[in-house]
Amino acid sequence: MRLAMIGLGRMGANIARRLMRGGHDVVVWDRNESAVRELESEGAVPAASLADLVSKLEGERILWIMLPAGDPTEQTIETLMTLCSRGDVIIDGGNTFYKDDIRRAASCGMKAFHYVDVGTSGGVWGLERGYCMMIGGEKETIDRLDPIFATLAPGLGAIARTQGRKSLDDRAERGYIHAGPAGAGHFVKMVHNGIEYGLMQAYAEGFDILKGKAAEHLPEAERFDIDLPEVAEVWRRGSVISSWLLDLSALALAQDHKLEQFTGKVADSGEGRWTIDAAMEEVVPAYVLSSALFARYRSRVEHTFADRMLSAMRFGFGGHIEIPQ
Repeated sequence: MRLAMIGLGRMGANIARRLMRGGHDVVVWDRNESAVRELESEGAVPAASLADLVSKLEGERILWIMLPAGDPTEQTIETLMTLCSRGDVIIDGGNTFYKDDIRRAASCGMKAFHYVDVGTSGGVWGLERGYCMMIGGEKETIDRLDPIFATLAPGLGAIARTQGRKSLDDRAERGYIHAGPAGAGHFVKMVHNGIEYGLMQAYAEGFDILKGKAAEHLPEAERFDIDLPEVAEVWRRGSVISSWLLDLSALALAQDHKLEQFTGKVADSGEGRWTIDAAMEEVVPAYVLSSALFARYRSRVEHTFADRMLSAMRFGFGGHIEIPQ
């Protein structure tokens, strides 16, 4: 299929690359001309502007936006709506607030455009591993775009199939789902990121407790000098708490067991806040997720080893820079 990719940051560029490797034709545009030239050297069709990009697509156009949530995405969609034609598809693959998707889908529908929201997980590793995708929009449109999603998804891989699972749709097993109407994809991804905060905080606090067992204020007989890289490694193998986040923790600790390259000033990109907002609207208790979010706020005032652990994991999966510059 032929489609456009707007926004060539860490994930946008790699999504374009994976699509090209899968045989799709990709037209690319970004404010950063060097990013466009780099993708052009790898086989993408370059565009000089959004208008130029739209002109290089034929028929019912497919335009994938991979930009920061908020004004950059909002302004780009508003511009595209002046350039697109009936039947064109606008895909937002960033971390957009799901209520914005609902509003945008209604606006697109009034002009006979199709709007699709894709919650995309995979970070900087997605090019090789594939992307887990949670998709919102009209069924007919999602089905038409299936070759794109199938190319981006990880596929069945080596993960064992769930015993007793009964479903005629194997897309979830291959790494993507149609979650529901517009907004549902980003809603599921929002909760995914809220859970991610909680998991990361649990690992971070656990390793901080292990590290603290050597503290001088403890009775000498009760002090243990725990080798954190070794603990992380052994937990990766057969433990019930093994995960990709633990893999990334082990990698970071193997390189620097004190994690001194990280500031421990941990950012949040919005999804954790939105998840807590949703919990409040639904009157659903969310003790762990809210505590994990507030821990990130606290990290910007005082920094602990646990905070450096969080920074290490964020850098590992997403390339988020929380390293002293």
